[in-house]
Order: sequence, then C-alpha cells, then structure tokens
Amino acid sequence: MTNRERATTPEDLTRLFVERANEGDFEGIAELYEPEAAMAYPVGQLTVGRAAIGALFARALAGRPHFEQEELLPTVRSGDLALTSTAPKDDAGARAQVARLQSDGTWLRVLDQPEFRR
Repeated sequence: MTNRERATTPEDLTRLFVERANEGDFEGIAELYEPEAAMAYPVGQLTVGRAAIGALFARALAGRPHFEQEELLPTVRSGDLALTSTAPKDDAGARAQVARLQSDGTWLRVLDQPEFRR
C-alpha cells in the first residue's frame, strides 16, 4: 500500500472511491479492497481479487468518466463487518458494499455490488 488516505470508517470508502475514480487512480481504487475481495461487475459477472479489480478499473477509467458523490444510506454494522449503500444518481438501481475492519483500524471492501438491475 502507498501513502494514500485510508478509510477510518466504512463510509470513507465511498468518498475515497469517487475521489480516486475522478483522478483516474485505478491503483488507489484497488487499495480500497481486501486482497481477495469480490465485485459483482461487470453486470452478470464476478471480478475477484484486488489485482483483477484494479485491472477492471484501469479499463473503466481510461475514458475519464466523471463520478459524483451519492447520498450515503445508513450503515449497518455487526462486529467487524459493515454494510454500506448509496442512493444512486444514475439508473443503477442499487449499490451496496460489505466492508471489514482491518487489524490496523482501517476499513476495506470485501464484497461490492455497484449495480443491481432487475
């Protein structure tokens, strides 16, 4: 890991994701995930592992899309796990993530469902 800001709350992960995405920092986005994290993206597929998630975002951010902060919905916590979600500004339908508290007191994503459509 580098000297990038780290998430000290589960809610920080959403803010850091948007900031890094808008900077085109796919490596910084990958650092927000545990090494074996799983992301349900692209829609209908599963991307597993920090390296694969970083590679996915390298491709996704190549066109320099713009991301906006979305309203955080109440976080649900149980022990060292937290379920975070946002109210999407686009037609994604829903966004939800599971984060885990790390031994150093920071949070990383374990599971990520960035889009859900019926």
